Amino acid sequence: MNQINVTRSSMPSFEEYCAEIKDLWESRWLTNMGAKHDRFQKRLESYLNVPHVTLFTNGHLALEESIRAFGFPAGSEVITTPFTFASTTHAIVRNNLVPVFCDIRREDLTMDPTLIEGLISEKTVAILPVHVYGNMCAVREIGEIAKRHGLKLIYDAAHAFGVRLNGRSAACFGDISVFSFHATKVFHTIEGGAACCREEAMVQKLEDLKNYGIRDEETVAAVGGNAKMSEFQAAMGICNLRHINRCILERKKAAERYRERLSGAQGLRLLDPQNGVQSNYSYFPVLFETEQYIRDEAAELLAANGIFARKYFYPLTSDFACYRGLGRAKAAPACYRGQDQAEAAPADRPETGRQDTPAARQAAEQVLTLPLYPELTVEEIDRICHILLKKQ
Repeated sequence: MNQINVTRSSMPSFEEYCAEIKDLWESRWLTNMGAKHDRFQKRLESYLNVPHVTLFTNGHLALEESIRAFGFPAGSEVITTPFTFASTTHAIVRNNLVPVFCDIRREDLTMDPTLIEGLISEKTVAILPVHVYGNMCAVREIGEIAKRHGLKLIYDAAHAFGVRLNGRSAACFGDISVFSFHATKVFHTIEGGAACCREEAMVQKLEDLKNYGIRDEETVAAVGGNAKMSEFQAAMGICNLRHINRCILERKKAAERYRERLSGAQGLRLLDPQNGVQSNYSYFPVLFETEQYIRDEAAELLAANGIFARKYFYPLTSDFACYRGLGRAKAAPACYRGQDQAEAAPADRPETGRQDTPAARQAAEQVLTLPLYPELTVEEIDRICHILLKKQ
């Protein structure tokens, strides 16, 4: 019986990719923003309907450098969510900033906008919400809060490529929206990422940060690193972009089959589709609303049958060993200061209330994302659902 993984990278045909990279053997221009890079960038700007896309070698550096581009003072606070992948919180901390964790909404597992203002202090400089599983954050409400308090708004849109709200691309919200093009994503460039923004001045900052601050052969205008996307990555992006609409449609069909089979199952909760949101169906999460061990038992039972689901996101990033004891006064948690200090971090979280996120904690203990990718067959979905329903 075939193994079924939680995801499977979408790829063009071997022949299509080879045809796309063939001219690289003639030009020998393999990186440093060549013709493939520029062509891919322009096509993304058109697809995402944004004026500026800056490409990066991976999504984490796209996010980390997007935060760095604002030049926030060390020790400043960024309101974010603990219900996310490690990259989100690490990108804040690696900029010498302090993450302040806001709880999430139960209905879609995105940041709860009604709780944000209670977390704003004199040190707050930005809000960093995360679109989750193809669900979009409350962009209107969060945008109004950011504007009212003069805060920068940076969206982690790693799960939101191709997602639209009332016809408007997820890339259009906030001061910057950041995408991951990792191989496991709906759309990928093997590794890769992008930052989308409207201001041309921000584009120059991002370009400086990703390419050593080099403006021309004799001018280095800023201190930057190396986070450039290669021509081979861009070529994969060009190919995959041709097929993205079909890919999302196939994922939608798979998600609808799951919903048909699992809706109404005792002890299982499915997230309802959001009004006005055209999802990309990046993941199919189910929440086991019984005792926590039932979720773990279901995951183990699926694995015993060659089906590998994922507890995504678990644990909360606020529960990582390197962030234990993180409070308002700390400029950076122990993991950023070194491994030895990280091991010595206090075991208990602070009793400040600022890190108390009960909805996020409950979701982390209940959620299981089921396999979902375009090639997943109806028979495979039915097999997965049969095991889950039998367990229930």
